Amino acid sequence: MSEGIGVGHALPIGGEGRQSVGWWGVMCLIATEGALFAYLLFAYFYAAVNADTPWPPSGPPDLKIASLNTVILISTSGTLWLSEHDLERNRIRRSRLWLLATIVLGVIFVSLQLVEWSNKDFTPTSHTYGSLFFIITGTHLAHVCVGIVALAFMLVWTLLHYFDAERHNVFTVGALYWHFVDVVWLFIFSSLYLLPNLGLTHGG
Repeated sequence: MSEGIGVGHALPIGGEGRQSVGWWGVMCLIATEGALFAYLLFAYFYAAVNADTPWPPSGPPDLKIASLNTVILISTSGTLWLSEHDLERNRIRRSRLWLLATIVLGVIFVSLQLVEWSNKDFTPTSHTYGSLFFIITGTHLAHVCVGIVALAFMLVWTLLHYFDAERHNVFTVGALYWHFVDVVWLFIFSSLYLLPNLGLTHGG
């Protein structure tokens, strides 16, 4: 007769490392969402190359807010890495503080993105460029918001002592998603902001 599970033994909470379902799940999510953003950026460049009017129609976008947001989002990857690093060493209090800093910076990013949108002299229905600009940045912003919610849950679970040096796979999975969102923004910033300011996406 096989041995039963002892009363005093708790069931494992998720797999560890790359064996976990969550890890593979988020990798599949990253692959599909990465393809989505690749398609969106392809559509943007296709429209830019075939445009018979200047691209962007209102001239190169202002870099101030977007550049600040880029610095902020890159910083969140650093603070989240520090949070996970401290968690792996059972420095739980410091891990919570770094995670909270990541969430705050993420909220600042969202706020600045909304400010930039409000300053635009075009809407999603003004022209093709406007549609693509708001679709691409809006899709990314939605991913950032999902990431912030995930980080908030991670913070709550950390406060409830769900995570420690041995049990942090869910934390790692959430961090992977956030780093992906950060990397996607670098491609968006380069494509929608830097290249037009370098004069590399002119229309007809």
